[in-house]
Amino acid sequence: MRVLIVDDEPAMLLAMKRLLSSMDGVELVGSFQSAQEALDFVQDGEGEVDLAFLDIQIASDDGLELARSLRSVRAELDIVFTTSHAEYAMDAYDVYPLDYMVKPISRKRLAQTIARAASRRSASSDKPVDLAHNRLTVRGLGSFEASSKQAGVVKWISKKSMELFAYLLVNRGRSVGRDRILEDIFPRMPLKNAELYLNTAVYQLRKALTVHGFKEIVISAHDQYRVDVDQVDVDFIQFEQGLEDLSEINVTNETAAIDLEKRFAGELIEDKSFEWATVERERLAILYDSLAKRLANWLLAQKRYREAAQIARRMVSRNEFEEESNLLLLNILGAMGDRQGLYSYYERYKQSLLQELGLQPSEEFYRLIEQFQ
Repeated sequence: MRVLIVDDEPAMLLAMKRLLSSMDGVELVGSFQSAQEALDFVQDGEGEVDLAFLDIQIASDDGLELARSLRSVRAELDIVFTTSHAEYAMDAYDVYPLDYMVKPISRKRLAQTIARAASRRSASSDKPVDLAHNRLTVRGLGSFEASSKQAGVVKWISKKSMELFAYLLVNRGRSVGRDRILEDIFPRMPLKNAELYLNTAVYQLRKALTVHGFKEIVISAHDQYRVDVDQVDVDFIQFEQGLEDLSEINVTNETAAIDLEKRFAGELIEDKSFEWATVERERLAILYDSLAKRLANWLLAQKRYREAAQIARRMVSRNEFEEESNLLLLNILGAMGDRQGLYSYYERYKQSLLQELGLQPSEEFYRLIEQFQ
C-alpha cells in the first residue's frame, strides 16, 4: 500500500509519518506541506500512489480541491481526509472519500483505515470491471432491488442511501435540487442534520455502487443531484417507454403488449412506505390499468378468453371494487360460456360491495347479467 501525506502542520506531518512507517504493508512514498507539491509529485509520475491522507485545510490551499485534482490524475486513488474541524465533514463527503478522520488520530484508528483501503483494493483487482457488458439492473415494480452481472445484488450501506438512489431513479435522470431532496427524504429533521445525512447518504451510495463499477453514475454539482440512467436498466422506466409504442393494440404488437403487462410485477416500490413516491406510484398504476383493460378487451375480441380473464382477475385483485374491471371480468366469463362462474362471481361481488361499502351494484351490472340469462 503506497501512501502519501499532505498536512501543513509539521508536528502532525511527523506524527503521521511515524505511525505509517511502523505499519506492515505500508510504503510512505511522499509527505508534503502544500497542495501543489503533492499534485506535482503525482502528476510527474515520480511514484505510484494508492492512498492519500489529506488535511482539508492546508494553509491557504483547499484540501477538497486537491482531492479532486488528484483524482483527475489517478482516478482510483483512495482519499482519506484528516482535520481538526468536524464541521468540514459535510463538504468532504461530496468528494466520496474512503474515510474521514478527526485529529488527533490514534494508531488503532489509522490501522483500521489502512485495512479497509487494502481490502477494497484487493477486491477491485480480483473482480475486473467489464464496462462493455456490465449493466446495473434495477427492479422497482414490487420490491426495490439493484444488481449487476459483475457483483450480484447491491448491498446497501444504509436505508437512506438506498432511498436516495430510488428517489433519483424515479426522477429519471433529471437533476434535483438539494433543498427538495432534504424536504422529501429528510422531513421534520433540523436543516444542519439533514444536510449532513444527505452527504453521508451520497457517500454511502457511491461506495455501495463502486463494487459494481457504477460509482460515477451518481452525479452532484452546484447543489443538484442526479443519476445517469443511460447506464442503468430500470423496469419502471422500461415499462413506460414500452407504452409509447402501444397507442393501440393489434396483431402486430399484441405479443409486446402481453409481455409489457406481465412486466408490471407490482406497484412502484410497494414494499417501502416512501411518501414522496405516492404520486408517481399512482400515475404508473393508472398507466398499467389502462394497458391491462385495453389488452383484456383485445383478447376478448379475439376470443382468447382464458388470457383475457387472467388479466381481468389481476386487475380486480388490485382494486376489488373498481367497476370497470369487474364488469370486464363478468363479460369475459359470460362470453366464454361459464354461466356458473358468472353468477357466482356476481353474487360475491354484490355481497362484498354491500358489506364493505353499503352499496348496491350499478344498473350496468344488472343489464350485463340479464344479457347472459
